[in-house]
Amino acid sequence: MKLANSEQRRAGVLCHISSLPNSVPNISPYEDSLNTGDMGAGAYRFVDFLNHVGASVWQTLPINMPHADDSPYQCISAFAGNHKFISLEKLVEYGLLSANDLRISYEHQLEKLSILKIAFQHYQQHGNAEQKLAYPKFCQKNSHWLNDYALFCILREQYQSNCWSSWPKKYRDRDPDALQTFKKAHHEEIALVKFIQFCFFEQWLTLKNYANLHGVAIFGDIPIFVAYDSADVWAHPELFKLNKQKNMTVVAGVPPDYFSATGQRWGNPHYDWEKMQATAFKWWVKRMATQNALFDLVRIDHFRGLEAAWEIPANEPTAMNGKWVAAPGDALLHKLTLAFPESSLIAEDLGVITPEVTALKDKYGL
Repeated sequence: MKLANSEQRRAGVLCHISSLPNSVPNISPYEDSLNTGDMGAGAYRFVDFLNHVGASVWQTLPINMPHADDSPYQCISAFAGNHKFISLEKLVEYGLLSANDLRISYEHQLEKLSILKIAFQHYQQHGNAEQKLAYPKFCQKNSHWLNDYALFCILREQYQSNCWSSWPKKYRDRDPDALQTFKKAHHEEIALVKFIQFCFFEQWLTLKNYANLHGVAIFGDIPIFVAYDSADVWAHPELFKLNKQKNMTVVAGVPPDYFSATGQRWGNPHYDWEKMQATAFKWWVKRMATQNALFDLVRIDHFRGLEAAWEIPANEPTAMNGKWVAAPGDALLHKLTLAFPESSLIAEDLGVITPEVTALKDKYGL
């Protein structure tokens, strides 16, 4: 949805997908994978509500795949979507589940991943011609992140969700022969991970299209940093400030202020901006391409970190002994502006906002 005037005053609502009602019957509050909002009927009713009251923006939190704590700001991928938001009822509409599958799944309170596995089996055995074309097309289009993400998920499962840096060296360091052997041995599980992402993106883009047709722009949110235990850092360790053992040398956070006497130690790895700039910010361009497909507007969380970020030695327990280190935000935003001239970026204004940060924001009309 191209905004006719991005500076026009608008009304909107911030409501994360997880806060929407769902239609799952008789589910215990402890069944977390089902007891959450999704991209089903509740999401479409919410769009109708926004349209009815004249609100034209729906803002969400990040929708990526989180760690076990479900924080949308610490995810195992900067690209992959959270499978908990997939609507099972929509999969029935698509013919990938039957009403009986759903009834039995609910009665036995199966986890969503188990139900999605049933949907994948339906696809393999009974998928229609359109689905048989769409799934491999999705995999090919998104192979630059999807292949590593799917492999990462299955390896992570093999090692009880322990951080990739603790995996056997051949997997930690991505030995090509070892990974090839693993992929052959776990082909079906890897294909399932990719199929789940296919379902997520299909449902999200369909919902976004519905919102746009009803005059509602989808406003997304991306964390400026990524989690250390993520497919992104595992697949591209050279783009982050890691030592030879692939451990973090510095971590992200913010200095002490009136919120916290010791600052905030977030623990995310810092980008090796010199290496990123040498690749013409290729990873960032691909990340933003995905975000621009998912959203009409994109908020950059901790925008001030694109001008300078607080770097804390990894062995420090608090954020007190860090320092500001300059980032090439001007060069990055120039590249993103050239790559996506019609994108609408929003800068978060929290933190120590200096004249330099304001100048960077103003230069690109954010």
